[in-house]
Amino acid sequence: MAMDFATVLGQWPMLLKGLVLTAVLTGIAIPLGVLLGIACAWSRLYGGAALRFGVAAYVEVFRNTPFIIQLYFLFFGLPSMGVRLSPEVASILAMTLNLGAYACEQIRSGIEATPHGQIEAAQCLALSPWQTFTRVVLPPSLGRVWPSLVGQTIIVMLGSSVCSQISTEEISYAANLISSRTFRSFESYILVTVVYLGLAVLLRQLLNWIGPRWVFGRRA
Repeated sequence: MAMDFATVLGQWPMLLKGLVLTAVLTGIAIPLGVLLGIACAWSRLYGGAALRFGVAAYVEVFRNTPFIIQLYFLFFGLPSMGVRLSPEVASILAMTLNLGAYACEQIRSGIEATPHGQIEAAQCLALSPWQTFTRVVLPPSLGRVWPSLVGQTIIVMLGSSVCSQISTEEISYAANLISSRTFRSFESYILVTVVYLGLAVLLRQLLNWIGPRWVFGRRA
């Protein structure tokens, strides 16, 4: 059977809507997840015993369970407790919590690699603990782990495809719907594969550009 991409591309409004929603989910979840990872890394290193235990439990749960189960729990499980989330909100929350757990350990390893002399120098300059952490410890720590952090954010972006299972109308949801309507499964999924590849490359380039300029302060 001859391939017919024209039929699939004829559904471009649906594809565009899915692409935009994928970008929105990723654009919201990534900064929230990284911020959550920073907060959790600080808690595991400098927090009280109860806080360290709670954060460690969160990290272990989210790093050792499938993303789809986390998503199902938030969307299907929470309503039994009286909490109802829209598919989009549940998707963003699941992506944020998942990324936060992985980012926590990556950032914590970067912080632990900070030479103690830098911290002592900051204390000699009478910097507060908050200033020491945000200006002396955190930026170079992020610089050390940025490549692995970028890789993890791309994994989370690609994982957004699972969100179609709760009717989040992102790009893989669009591909499934187009495939069922046109019976052009091969063409639909080839096209979406190319889209995800392009998104991954663009996201990596964007984060590698943002990092040195706005996050850990190394100017190109």
